Amino acid sequence: MGNLRSVQKAFEKIGCEAIISNDIKTISNADKLVLPGVGAFKDGMRYLEELNLIKILNKKVIEDKTPLLGICLGMQLLANKSYENGETLGLGWIDAEVVKFTVDTQKLKIPHVGWNEISFQNEQNKLFANIDNHKDFYFVHSYYFKEKEKVSIATTDYGFEFTSAIAKNNIFAVQFHPEKSQTDGLQILKNFWEL
Repeated sequence: MGNLRSVQKAFEKIGCEAIISNDIKTISNADKLVLPGVGAFKDGMRYLEELNLIKILNKKVIEDKTPLLGICLGMQLLANKSYENGETLGLGWIDAEVVKFTVDTQKLKIPHVGWNEISFQNEQNKLFANIDNHKDFYFVHSYYFKEKEKVSIATTDYGFEFTSAIAKNNIFAVQFHPEKSQTDGLQILKNFWEL
């Protein structure tokens, strides 16, 4: 949903071929998968269901261990469920919930939009190769990823520390938009491509 072409263009900028597809055969043959998205959790899950993509995604990512990068809504969809516009079940690949920011709206605006710093929890993670800690990345979201299992590899402060990047085996995800985060964002996409 949303930012597919900008993600594809970012991969092209670093010299990588990226195909936008909801075709099951194309997805079956993919070496790596990117699940980007902008918008509501419920809509994202509904589109995956309507396009019959959940079964192939489960096979590719969970069974075959194909590397996957979730971006923004794509990260949130990996959770067990979200409370955005009621309760909606997610892919359930990460033991987590997606919950609304509860911050002092006199000091901070919701949605969280703009540049913000990430702090590595695991500097050794390959997703952050050649990126300095405490760099700024571009965010746009009103809900955040609250994990129950320890998968966080970066956090961000927005009234409190929330998880802004995760890694679990072949699954990687970021709450921010690397495709809109200039040089460091492109480096994250390059690092994922080179896994």
